[in-house]
Amino acid sequence: MRVRDWQDILQEVTEESNDPDGWRAVAGSRREGLGEDLFVGHPNVGVYQLKTYAKSPHDLRGVGTRVARRVDDGLEPLFPREDDPGRFAVRTPPEDEDHAEDMATRLEETLKVHAEAPTDPDHLFEDVMEAVDSPAFGPMDYEFDGRPDELEDLTDEFEEAERLLSSELDDLIEEDEVGRGFQ
Repeated sequence: MRVRDWQDILQEVTEESNDPDGWRAVAGSRREGLGEDLFVGHPNVGVYQLKTYAKSPHDLRGVGTRVARRVDDGLEPLFPREDDPGRFAVRTPPEDEDHAEDMATRLEETLKVHAEAPTDPDHLFEDVMEAVDSPAFGPMDYEFDGRPDELEDLTDEFEEAERLLSSELDDLIEEDEVGRGFQ
């Protein structure tokens, strides 16, 4: 198991995604300490675990690893279903100014179409994600002040990764002196 920077994990997710709307996510507060836990999974790509914390309002830091090569029958019920209300997306920046303008035009056209014809929120979300070329998006179970039961189960399922990532994240937090307050 190779622990990497959380942004490297998200880069891998974006590169591995040939079915962008097949992703699912579960997230919440860490069991112990500062930060959040996140599991993202795709049936054909696998499951990734990330641990992050905000060093400052503008600087998110963290670590992650791939914990499974596919979402099997035992893991599938731990991820949200397609009709669950929460949503997440991974965003990649436009390549250049022309790409940004093209993306903005597609987004504007998508919103106009949905404004003129009543549609459900899930359809709007999917169309917007396609307009902005999101490489990974889907339903998410997230608790801001706690931990969904499925997050507990996923954490227990991958105990070794949990210990290793927690240790690595705690080292980052210590190095950054985040717990020391202002000096």
